[in-house]
Amino acid sequence: MNRGSFFSRLLLFAVGGLLISCGGRPSSSAAGGAAPAGLEDSLLTLLQHQTFQYFWEGAEPVSGMARERIHLDGIYPQNDREVVTLGGSGFGVMAILVGIERGFITREEGLDRLRRITGYLAKADRFHGAWPHWFDGPTGKVKPFSKKDDGGDLVETAFMIQGLLTVAEYFRNGNEAEQQLVSDITRLWHEVEWDWYTQGKDVLYWHWSPNFGWEMNFPVGGYNECLVMYLLAASSPTHPIRPEVYHKGWAHDGAIARDTVYYGLNTVLNFYEHGPDPTGPLFWAHYSYLGLNPRGLKDRYADYWKLNRNHALIHYRYAVDNPKGYEGYGENQWGLTSSYSVRGYAGHHPGDQDLGVISPTAALSSFPYTPEESMKFLRYLYLEADSLVGKYGPYDAYSHTHRWYLPRYLAIDQGPVPVMVENHRTGLLWNLFMKNRDVQQGLQTLGFTFNPEYQP
Repeated sequence: MNRGSFFSRLLLFAVGGLLISCGGRPSSSAAGGAAPAGLEDSLLTLLQHQTFQYFWEGAEPVSGMARERIHLDGIYPQNDREVVTLGGSGFGVMAILVGIERGFITREEGLDRLRRITGYLAKADRFHGAWPHWFDGPTGKVKPFSKKDDGGDLVETAFMIQGLLTVAEYFRNGNEAEQQLVSDITRLWHEVEWDWYTQGKDVLYWHWSPNFGWEMNFPVGGYNECLVMYLLAASSPTHPIRPEVYHKGWAHDGAIARDTVYYGLNTVLNFYEHGPDPTGPLFWAHYSYLGLNPRGLKDRYADYWKLNRNHALIHYRYAVDNPKGYEGYGENQWGLTSSYSVRGYAGHHPGDQDLGVISPTAALSSFPYTPEESMKFLRYLYLEADSLVGKYGPYDAYSHTHRWYLPRYLAIDQGPVPVMVENHRTGLLWNLFMKNRDVQQGLQTLGFTFNPEYQP
């Protein structure tokens, strides 16, 4: 990949007291050896600003929500540039809070955008309270994600509700307009029929369609990205699930806790029921934990900080070991997750699904778990390989082995970055979400304990 275009395109960016100007790269003393603390802090702010802009400047104008994808090369599949994604927008509303706190936008600007989003969601298609995976942005009508996926998507709905409850806590004690936003969010939250998505069984189902019913038949259980869905379902004051749905459906009567050891680290939970490899894509350590704080969080099955930290470190150690000999893998380039790939889209992870493709969101969204290792990767992207970075931050994926990258972004990959970096820096989103009284009740109902003073 060609080096050297990004910093030369920046006119002027002052972050954290450091000026990065259009005169080329930072000095050799900054780019080589140990980075000064001021540079590292500034790189984090720059990263947050660019990824936040995906959800601010890049938003679909009618809804104010996140486009499913933004391709800077202008090439889109099936002319879907106005398709709005629900889960990615749930990450995006949390990114807006980061934008307010970091001074990228004003509180009033953020409030106005969030009110537009909640107003849109109140009128958009819903199915027993759950929104679809995709909307047609200008109309709010469901855009089928696949042939039979044209109804409610409970997992994507959970990601949106996680974001909205975090927003509600941020504005809870605000002025009249902010109080109205909180009221609107509360109504949306209360309208989700979590219990209906069990079909009366001890498990939650991912999808329901008014045209195909339960034909997709996707009960959600065993470890993946969906923990927050079960928590919110247990937390609902209007349509809660029974604890047995969590323990029998999600945890498989305790079988979820059958772990293994990979690269010298316990996987903590049973990843490998999803395939032959002992661990999964790294987004499993991010999506449910944008608001749900794993630091000090435990239940009868896991210590969730150990789970996520080990998951990230396994990816790091795997890249350093580089068993398939891919070019570039190592201490400065690591992290596999679901993203664009050399042929379409793939769920990259260590083992059989390692295709030589690195997805920057994997390491960058892992900053709370692996701050030193993630910083090495951030410095590589911005100080050595800046052709991999564009206006909305690092591109979705790349491969040195295949000499491949595209100037393209996906909302679900950009969204976790500013949020998890902020959780690393200040704990902002974790602190807000964990304050919610319904969430606290749900954690208690499912047998979780949480120690905010936990020191790993």
